[in-house]
Amino acid sequence: MNANSLPRSDRPLRWWLVSVAALIALMVLVGGATRLTESGLSIVEWKPVAGTLPPLSEAQWNDAFEAYKKIPQYRELNAGMNLHEFKTIFWWEWSHRLLGRFIGAAYLLPFLFFLWRGGLSGELKRRLWLLFGLGGLQGGVGWWMVASGLADRVEVSQYRLATHLVLALLIFAGIVWTVRRLRVRPQAAAPARLKATAAVLVVVTFVQLYFGALVAGLRAGRVYNTWPDIDGGFIPAGERLWFETPWWKNLFDNVLTVQFEHRMTAYAVFGLAAWHAFDAVRSRAGAAAGGALWLFAAVTVQAALGILTLLQEVPIGLALAHQAVAIVVLTLAVMQAERLASRQSVSLRAQGVPIGQPG
Repeated sequence: MNANSLPRSDRPLRWWLVSVAALIALMVLVGGATRLTESGLSIVEWKPVAGTLPPLSEAQWNDAFEAYKKIPQYRELNAGMNLHEFKTIFWWEWSHRLLGRFIGAAYLLPFLFFLWRGGLSGELKRRLWLLFGLGGLQGGVGWWMVASGLADRVEVSQYRLATHLVLALLIFAGIVWTVRRLRVRPQAAAPARLKATAAVLVVVTFVQLYFGALVAGLRAGRVYNTWPDIDGGFIPAGERLWFETPWWKNLFDNVLTVQFEHRMTAYAVFGLAAWHAFDAVRSRAGAAAGGALWLFAAVTVQAALGILTLLQEVPIGLALAHQAVAIVVLTLAVMQAERLASRQSVSLRAQGVPIGQPG
């Protein structure tokens, strides 16, 4: 058997995880569209089971609309909205929640089937249960985020929005890593510094994704729409970056500071990806060199999309493209880090039992 391929009976496990990862990526994009269309607060209740069905009668639609009229977002931003306009934002949020429920079922039901069939190692079971637990937590975090905008704000908390996004992408990255570990392959020969920069790239990418969520939460991309200058200079005046007290609140609440740190972290990701690619090629790191070049190419596209999105004041098409390529960057960064990490592959079998046969 080729060491780089899975046994035929084990491939359903891999395809299941790849499919769930694809669904999570779609979920992130639908969530982005929900945010960009200001739709996230259109459903003011959390009903995990009953909420699966949308309003089915005119009376139910009117009840949902009346509930929305009671929150600050309607009174301060959307006063005068008609029922037809409400339905537009409602469908975005309902679709986002329905997709979340579908992902839960798409993960749990096949997982239970694989457990019943037997053949998963103890290590793999623990990983998969952990990912399922994080998925359940994500549902709670989603409602925690929505609840922040129902009483005293006209939008959700940017802190909670960023937590919600990063947790989703952490689950996504965990699945990508696990899928990679299902294959038995030799560890890529590379200098230790190459392994270190690959790991740092994953960390910095997550930091950048967090800052990007803060930008979205504060609508910070709709101001300071110049590049490379921001607020009149490449580095804004210190008194405008740090006017809030305590100082650390500027990192999360000051629109100028949040956009500036997002830009600076983007430069760091670009520079680090460029150095990593140069070092990998110079070191003749084989597959790792190719992975590094693909990662640098994706980061370059992402930087260009970020600049265009900013200059065009965040049109929804460009913004979603920017978010989609961010997921590609994260995927390639995780794959590169796994490629260079110490090789401790997950065993697909417990006591020699293939996945495709009962234990």
